[in-house]
Amino acid sequence: MKKKVIVACGGVVATSTIAANKVVELCKKNGIDVEICQIQILEIESNLSGAVLIVPTSKVKRDYGIPVITGMPFISGVGVEKTEAAILKVLQGE
Repeated sequence: MKKKVIVACGGVVATSTIAANKVVELCKKNGIDVEICQIQILEIESNLSGAVLIVPTSKVKRDYGIPVITGMPFISGVGVEKTEAAILKVLQGE
């Protein structure tokens, strides 16, 4: 079953594209069928339907009722393994 992951940033250009590509690569390596919804932070609420995870590349202060795992390590290169493990835990635990 395909899992919907929201990848969000301020402008839907650079950082969310990097994070989205990393999530897709991670899912392919681990046999997870994923659908990426790449949007602006302000569009999260209107795109929540069916989503199991939010990966923002900037701060998200609201609780949307699903896990939020920061995608900043994909941009900075610091803490990537920990972030990937957290994403896999959510996506494989569903």
